[in-house]
Amino acid sequence: MNLIAITLDCPDPPALAAFYQQATGLEPHPRSDAEFAGLNREDGLFLGFQRVDHYRAPSWPGQTVPQQLHLCFQVEDLDEVEARLLELGAGKPDHQPNGDSARVLTDPAGHPFCLTLK
Repeated sequence: MNLIAITLDCPDPPALAAFYQQATGLEPHPRSDAEFAGLNREDGLFLGFQRVDHYRAPSWPGQTVPQQLHLCFQVEDLDEVEARLLELGAGKPDHQPNGDSARVLTDPAGHPFCLTLK
């Protein structure tokens, strides 16, 4: 079994795809549009973003609206990558459970994701 795609619900697929493209350097899928946008990785993994009417962002760490999905990214320098992602529109929740070894951020649609040290 091979994981080939991960798709996130969101209110604005092109905007969220642009955030993750700038964050990761993945290539935009040529058939992306306002309803469904995607990014391709060289090894074939596809990261998709689909429009959902009346989308409700997760309320991490609370469970009023569960997180739905949680992505993790390994990085060389937590401070440097965090600063760059905050400039791109990420948010940083007050609750940071992993101290100096990881950071929890949220993408512009509210999905939490982690940065962890390599």
